[in-house]
Amino acid sequence: MGKGQPQITNTLRTLRFQAGEMTQAELAERVGVTRQTVVAIEQGRYSPSLEVAFRIAAVFGVPLEHVFQWKGGASGERG
Repeated sequence: MGKGQPQITNTLRTLRFQAGEMTQAELAERVGVTRQTVVAIEQGRYSPSLEVAFRIAAVFGVPLEHVFQWKGGASGERG
């Protein structure tokens, strides 16, 4: 991938807030990663593996697309 704006964005901070202000450490423990990994994902500096992404969505009980959004342009859109 090239440099510039991240292609994948997320709503982790909002979801944590809506889940009773869940901490990054609590989310990390439930997903099985470190708090630093959650921080990096939340800040858009790291894209999680597909398995971790699904685990995160499961913690909040929402579809994967509600947690992560891909800004890939027209080729990634459904028509």
